[in-house]
Amino acid sequence: MSDPKSSSGLPSSRPRWAVAAAIGAVLFGALTLKSGGSVLFFDGAARTAAGNYVPFVLWFNFLAGFAYILAGTGLFLWRGWAVNLSMLIAISTLIVFVAFALSILFGGDYEPRTIGAMTLRSSVWLVIAWLSLMAWKRQQISS
Repeated sequence: MSDPKSSSGLPSSRPRWAVAAAIGAVLFGALTLKSGGSVLFFDGAARTAAGNYVPFVLWFNFLAGFAYILAGTGLFLWRGWAVNLSMLIAISTLIVFVAFALSILFGGDYEPRTIGAMTLRSSVWLVIAWLSLMAWKRQQISS
């Protein structure tokens, strides 16, 4: 997506909600990296507290933390690639959520709180992606 320009040639102003979404995405990403990294890379309390975590879900969420930070930065700067990245995060989160559900259906161990966490992650990124796409399209039409 190309960046819409104002009459001055500078990027168009971002919607107000995008600042809050950007800050939230960066913070969520940092917390995701901290919590996921603690379980993945360090033995001890974090790993014990994680219980019956599903490795592919944990690895996906950990790696997605980097994408959250990148998308949040792009949303703050109101760049077109951040809209695309937000959609990619939303779609890939849903795919992993479905794979997680299939793992549960086929008898795999899991932590019930992971269902809530994946519901939250999916919902947050679907909303960010949708709002970003709609706002971006409005700016493209009006410029």
